[in-house]
Amino acid sequence: MCGALATLAGCQALAPPERPQAKPLPAIVAPTAPVTVPAPVAPGVPAANAPAPPGAEPAPPPAAPEAPAPAPPPRAVRIGLALGGGAARGFAHVGVIKALEALGIVPDIVVGTSVGSFVAALYASGYDGAHLQRVALQFEESTLTDWSLPSRGLFKGQALQDFVNEQVEQRPIERLPRKLAIVATDLGNGQMMVFERGNVGMAVRASSSVPGVFQPVAIGGHEYVDGGLVSPVPVRTARRLGADVVIAVDISKNPVYQSTTGAFDILMQSFTIMGQVIARTELVEADIVLQPAVGAVGSTDFASREASILEGAQAVAAHTGAILEALARARQSVAASVMPAVGP
Repeated sequence: MCGALATLAGCQALAPPERPQAKPLPAIVAPTAPVTVPAPVAPGVPAANAPAPPGAEPAPPPAAPEAPAPAPPPRAVRIGLALGGGAARGFAHVGVIKALEALGIVPDIVVGTSVGSFVAALYASGYDGAHLQRVALQFEESTLTDWSLPSRGLFKGQALQDFVNEQVEQRPIERLPRKLAIVATDLGNGQMMVFERGNVGMAVRASSSVPGVFQPVAIGGHEYVDGGLVSPVPVRTARRLGADVVIAVDISKNPVYQSTTGAFDILMQSFTIMGQVIARTELVEADIVLQPAVGAVGSTDFASREASILEGAQAVAAHTGAILEALARARQSVAASVMPAVGP
């Protein structure tokens, strides 16, 4: 038994040992680049990434999107100056212009009625405030007194026309460096006439032809008289011509200082009252209304010219803040009008 056991043990020793079961090896996957699935291509149309056929020109690169056009810069604010009528009180207009220039304010559009047209014409021709003052201080009343038979007026007005044309170097209205408009009244139908072209001196003469004082002026088959009958301070005309800001200068006579003792005095007082009522309808449309303290100055009081010039300058000084604010508002409005619209 022992021998058998020994024999069995010997056989087991001679038998090859049992081979352990091999473990499966992990699969080896070669790294690959990301795969892009091509977009479907219609038959006959080469793929976008396909190489160009031999001899074919390379396709141009895609165009870059156009940048939006920049917004145009805001235009400058247009300033209109409306100069009213008032005979010798018109020297105040010179003081107003000088004071505005001292603030750096130079009107682009000048509109005048009666004596306002006289000052406006010289200013539009290129005179600055200092030059206007020199002319005003040297001006002689006799320059305008070309007497005529008093059938339709004491003066012809030709002397005024010649003087103005000499000052503007015989240039017509449309050739002056600054936009000018002159207001007169059609004697035949009572309509307002605004001269924007033609003879400067003749237009001023028509606008200044106070009925009974100057003869009516014949132009183009019509007769014209003082523009103050329809537009004592021509605010609306300045606005119509494109002014963003209108500075109006009212130098009308104050009725308080008008005598009413005689028939002629009563007539003149009536004209003064009517003129003020008409002027109010336009003055409310101005951005700034300057009223120099010249209401007591007589229509022929040339001796008060220096005082009137000073009053004009003081009127500007008293309204400097309001003037600058009006210009600032206008600049903001103009800038807002050119800003591109923003979509939702």
